[in-house]
Amino acid sequence: MDKITVLAVDDEQFNLDLIELAFLDIPDINLIRAIHGQDALEKLRDANADVILLDLRMPVMDGFETLKRIKLNPAFSKIPVIIVTANSEEKHKALQMGANDFLAKPVDTQELKLRTMNYIKLHKNQVELEKLNTNLDNIVAQRTAELNKALELAQDTEYEISLRLGLASEYRDLETGMHIKRISHYSALLGKLSGMSEEEEQLLLYSSPLHDIGKIGIPDSILLKHGKLDDKEFKLMQEHTTIGGLMLQDGDKYPIIRFGRIIALQHHEKYDGSGYPRGLRGDEIHVYAKIVAIVDVFDALSSKRVYKDAFPLEKTLNIMREGKGTHFDPILLDLFLDNLDKFLEIQEKFT
Repeated sequence: MDKITVLAVDDEQFNLDLIELAFLDIPDINLIRAIHGQDALEKLRDANADVILLDLRMPVMDGFETLKRIKLNPAFSKIPVIIVTANSEEKHKALQMGANDFLAKPVDTQELKLRTMNYIKLHKNQVELEKLNTNLDNIVAQRTAELNKALELAQDTEYEISLRLGLASEYRDLETGMHIKRISHYSALLGKLSGMSEEEEQLLLYSSPLHDIGKIGIPDSILLKHGKLDDKEFKLMQEHTTIGGLMLQDGDKYPIIRFGRIIALQHHEKYDGSGYPRGLRGDEIHVYAKIVAIVDVFDALSSKRVYKDAFPLEKTLNIMREGKGTHFDPILLDLFLDNLDKFLEIQEKFT
């Protein structure tokens, strides 16, 4: 056992000598003497005691007050306290106050030594266990921080990949990466306004950039055409939703891919069933796709494209209002219009 420290508190020198005598055969023991409670508390500040042997009847500060202060002080409260006194009638009070054991005077030195050593071993084991638990807590906290950092990096990587996949399609029709970022942040904001959880909001942020990935499969002659598409060309352009769905199929175990596919397939569906590719209506359309439908049209109307100039804000909003309940989910559109200033902030940020 490492070096041990015993604090003996008694106003009679004979009793302190007797305690010292009890530990003569114990190597590496440091016996600290205190003649009253106040003296004991002062010496505790400088000594890392493993056990306290405490008399109850003392001048200046008696054992009860000393015990009370020891147990109220977090720095000392876990140190075992053995009451050593001639008044056995007071042991119940002392034990109730937190004393660990009781020995009556005149004390049996062998019993004193054995009980004291048992409490010292118990205390040292408790201290080591607490150190171990603290170390384990620190290790767990460190590993958790590392895992959170790795998870954050993985999520950032997923988002970056999603953005770049979206860019692959947008660059084909000379659109900039800002369109993809606007759609991403518009979608997340409208999802939040609709009451989605933070997890769903983030999923929408990451998956919405994949909405037009199917444009990769559309011929340049259609994608880059100046002016209005004829019926045949428009029919081929509509195929980008189906192509996007095919590109992202069989990825259900990856949430971003799974919901990116749903958005790619459904973001041109209309609330009244007149959209494409499947003519879904109302609640048949996934809420993520309904959200992207609103913000995609807003961005298309209010931005310059290869086939048109940007519309003024009021014209854009009038067109969207006309689509309430036909093209767009009316509740989601109202949320968008009622919080337009927040969407305009995103538009300004990602100009």
